[in-house]
Amino acid sequence: MALFSYQALKSDGSTATGEVDAPDRTTAFRKLDRQGLQPLALNLKGDGTPAKPVKASKNGTSSDNGKAAAKAAKSERVRKANQREADSAEPKEGTKKEKGDAMANGPVRLKRGQIVMFTEELSDLLGAGVQLEPALKIMESRDELSNLKIVTQMLRQQVRDGTSFSQALRNASPSFGELYTNMAAAGEISGALPTILRRQAQYLVTVAELQSKVAFALIYPAFLIFSGLAVCVLFVAFLIPQLADMMKQMGKELPLPAVIMQGVGDFVGAYWWLVIIVLAFAVWAFQKITTTPPYNQKWDRIKLSLPMAGPVFQQRFFVQFLETLSNLIGNGLPLLRALELTRDATVNLHLKDLLSEAIEYVREGASLSRTLKRVGFFPPLLTDMIIVGEQTGDLPLALERAASRYDKELQKKIDKVMALIQPLIIVIMAVIVGSMAYMMISVILGSIAGMK
Repeated sequence: MALFSYQALKSDGSTATGEVDAPDRTTAFRKLDRQGLQPLALNLKGDGTPAKPVKASKNGTSSDNGKAAAKAAKSERVRKANQREADSAEPKEGTKKEKGDAMANGPVRLKRGQIVMFTEELSDLLGAGVQLEPALKIMESRDELSNLKIVTQMLRQQVRDGTSFSQALRNASPSFGELYTNMAAAGEISGALPTILRRQAQYLVTVAELQSKVAFALIYPAFLIFSGLAVCVLFVAFLIPQLADMMKQMGKELPLPAVIMQGVGDFVGAYWWLVIIVLAFAVWAFQKITTTPPYNQKWDRIKLSLPMAGPVFQQRFFVQFLETLSNLIGNGLPLLRALELTRDATVNLHLKDLLSEAIEYVREGASLSRTLKRVGFFPPLLTDMIIVGEQTGDLPLALERAASRYDKELQKKIDKVMALIQPLIIVIMAVIVGSMAYMMISVILGSIAGMK
């Protein structure tokens, strides 16, 4: 027997330290799991030989009955080995090989639907009282969704080795993103991981529905764009050259709109490769600039002031800010620490700077409502609701009610934006197609007048 010292998380989110007797590291992990503890660190402290007495562990095992415990542990290992051998039937060999390949090749990418399914199932299991590692083991037993199965296996292995869940998410798949992993880290520290994961799943579903609505709303405008481009190509490639030849035979010049269209058509036809290169470079340059300091911070500030989309981004931040802060404070974290974790869970750099400013005010002793007023970005209604919570002594409840109110406002803004997108695009396309039609008619009428 050996003696291991451990540091682990309890089910209520608090940290526990102690010692456990076990013949090996794997058995020590199992003992901690049976006690409802999630190991954070497990180190070998010494061996339990008869010459060196060993303290009794939580399950009552001591150096006096070390041989019996070793025998029982050996029987348990044999039973587990037989069970694994029985489970390693031929249909699962491919999965194990696939798992090994995935771990060797690095992180695995997941689709948005797989992330939503993973988040919902894990939040349900954790909410039912299942510990993190056993919950991942239950999800690992899925027969479908191989990529999700591989990611779950990687997460469980890293969590069992003592890696935090948020760091394991970063290592397992880049598809989770910075916001997701930061929210998971806040949930781990506060002990509200099931609640935060459930709300994160709702957020991902909302984003997916919004993207689906936008795609559906753009079907008709896309058809108009395609039709307009087809008419323009037909006009420039066939009609303009015929009119040019006709006017040249008559000794007349083409109208100015026709000359412009013909020049554009000739240039695109001759230097189409250059046009593609310029467009690709423009896209690359925009992406590079918006992701490089200090321009990415300016771009994050610009996004908050964009027409239609800006208010949605702001409203979404208010909901996330209030929900996260409510969960953290409600689970016993001090206000200053809760604000720091909320800032870390914020992706927008401009908003992160505003929260850093608020943290400094709170560190100086200011209340939350007064701090948000001094920052100046938060609406008066939000600060008024926080003042009520501070006066009643139930700030988490006030933050939760404010989050619910702003979530309803967010849904209204999203519906309003969706209602405006399609008619707006139709109007824009009508202007473009109408301009092209006017130009075509002007060219034809000018050509007829020249012939006369």
